[in-house]
Amino acid sequence: MTQLDMLAVDELVREIARALVDEPDSVQVQLDSHDENTVLRLKVAPHDVGKVIGKQGRTARSVRTILGAVSMKLHHRYTLDILEEDDN
Repeated sequence: MTQLDMLAVDELVREIARALVDEPDSVQVQLDSHDENTVLRLKVAPHDVGKVIGKQGRTARSVRTILGAVSMKLHHRYTLDILEEDDN
């Protein structure tokens, strides 16, 4: 797992989220990398959380499916956490 791969995945999630929300400048992605797993913590403006999650979680599930495909290709597990306003 190279640093370049992690930055590419970070940018992928960031751009998908920016395309979905009303305030694209408020999109933040934090990487928390461990040996075999990287957690991407996505934070958006409080009123945009629903847009990123989607109806019945469909949008979030779709982004997680894309991350699953990336995980298979790069042989490194990526997971997505969508943070709400009161999460740290």
